[in-house]
Amino acid sequence: MTNQTALKTTKEPFARVVKKAEISGKKVALLRIMAFILAIVAGGVFILLIGENPFAVYGTIISGAFRSAMAFQGTVKIMIPLLITSLGVTLAFKMKFWNIGAEGQIIMGAIFASYFALFHDTLNHGLLIFIMFVAGIIGGGLWGLIPAFFKSKFDTNETLFTLMLNYIALHIVSYLRDGPWMDPGSQGYSKIATFSKNAMLDRVFGVHIGWIVAIILTVVVFIYIKYTKQGYEISVVGESHETARYAGMNVKFITLRTMFLSGAICGIAGMIQATGSDKTLTTAVAGGVGFTAIIVAWLAKLNPIMIFVISFLFSILEKGSSVLQSSYGLSTDCADVLQGIILFFVLGCELFVRYKFVFRKKGGA
Repeated sequence: MTNQTALKTTKEPFARVVKKAEISGKKVALLRIMAFILAIVAGGVFILLIGENPFAVYGTIISGAFRSAMAFQGTVKIMIPLLITSLGVTLAFKMKFWNIGAEGQIIMGAIFASYFALFHDTLNHGLLIFIMFVAGIIGGGLWGLIPAFFKSKFDTNETLFTLMLNYIALHIVSYLRDGPWMDPGSQGYSKIATFSKNAMLDRVFGVHIGWIVAIILTVVVFIYIKYTKQGYEISVVGESHETARYAGMNVKFITLRTMFLSGAICGIAGMIQATGSDKTLTTAVAGGVGFTAIIVAWLAKLNPIMIFVISFLFSILEKGSSVLQSSYGLSTDCADVLQGIILFFVLGCELFVRYKFVFRKKGGA
């Protein structure tokens, strides 16, 4: 069979995904509004299927996040590590370095800070908190630097490398909990001692000062990306290594620097979570925040201001869903399914912003 005959007998696929031409901001906004409406409708159908009133359930989610000062403070506490971690991964993603290791960087920031909280808690309170912040930065930064070094030196796959480091960091906590840092007063139960009050973050308006740090970091990261030379270098490296080299940029150094900063910001989230919310070091210190932050960063198009907004909306959903369990007796699985349905439609919308389906014409080969 000749090549020409083979081409004639090869059928065009029934459906193909092709990239769209640039579409206007209004159309993008309309698609996202439609996705949100569909998400609410689909979630409502699920709620009906489990025998509840969708309007009442959605009302409970909203009121659950705002119904009292304590509830709102809980929403803010959920938002703090999510916002900070999302800002951290944004720096790496801007450079198209796929940092899936935020969980590990959070954990290492918490470990480094916890050392001072456990063994140097007699220091002046202000000095101790400052040292723990620096320790969190160093811990997370070094954990981010490891995959960057191997990527620059040996061109390793950063997605797998950073993912692997998550589990290593988690097992380090387990080792410390069951070994050298085990609380001697735990009566055989493996845990790390609760931090002394001197090693805990101060509170402002009922919430630990992590919320102030998160706001400051949002502004700093926004300015860093948009208005500094280093932020410009990150964008150029992300677009093309060859272009960056042609412009005289040191790609390896920029990669190392950016990944250190990315990990350092995630490390701050770990330090804040350990000393502000958990008041100790546990294997749940990251709590899946590192993976959720990836979704937040992408939905926000790596824009720090939009990351702030979307982190807040995610926190409302998370806090409100926890109230469903007590108000309606729903299991945690039901709340998770509802969140998953909403996220499915919102994230699926992004596919239609960039791509479209082209179907084979009738009678086409």
